[in-house]
Amino acid sequence: MGSAFMKYCCCCCCCSTADEDDEDDEKQPLVPQDPLEYFNREVQKRRDEETNLWSEPGDPSHSERQDDRVLFGLLQARTKTPMGSTGYRRLSVDIEAMRDTRREVRDKWRQILENLGFMAEADSLLNVSAGASHDRMRNAPAARDLLHTLHTETSLFSSRETPPERYLLILDRLLYLDVADDFLAKAKRFYPPMDNSEEDEPGLAINLPLLLARMEANKGNAESEDESGGDGNLSDRS
Repeated sequence: MGSAFMKYCCCCCCCSTADEDDEDDEKQPLVPQDPLEYFNREVQKRRDEETNLWSEPGDPSHSERQDDRVLFGLLQARTKTPMGSTGYRRLSVDIEAMRDTRREVRDKWRQILENLGFMAEADSLLNVSAGASHDRMRNAPAARDLLHTLHTETSLFSSRETPPERYLLILDRLLYLDVADDFLAKAKRFYPPMDNSEEDEPGLAINLPLLLARMEANKGNAESEDESGGDGNLSDRS
């Protein structure tokens, strides 16, 4: 009798515990308790993706343009370099320099758009996702002509390099909104073309061959450290 009662109690306890566990699982929220935290994470994720967007949105290899190829190489090299080492810090400086150059161009475009009255829409107009396609453009030939004019008759881009293809999609949007001509006029006014001596000033251009050479040198140093047994990495972490 006593043993049967004990078995009954144990069974009830087990069933009760299982039911409570099921209820706890059902009560788990699909999103964090603080919805703001969830949305902040999503926004940060999109910002991180935007930071690493390449000049050619439709290029999954990140190698069609030289600057994309160099940035991709620097990012790859940094992942294989001990964090905190001199090489890691040097690569981070070079990566940030390239990103600063791209942000500088984007800031110029934002300033013109805001001057045209697109205060709230500027960021949306400038946002180009990695899945953007030239096939969806409404007026590709006119956008390409405008991009060429901006490249040759303004200082929005470096005159030594072809402008990023991503701005074709942005110009296509401006053509659709019938403000492309106004944008061109403002760009010529705010950012007239500069001569070569002005473009040589620090911060206006990135020396891609130098960055490429640094990347190759860092790769060679990492390989030599691996061959020597990796003892040198310990001192770099200080």
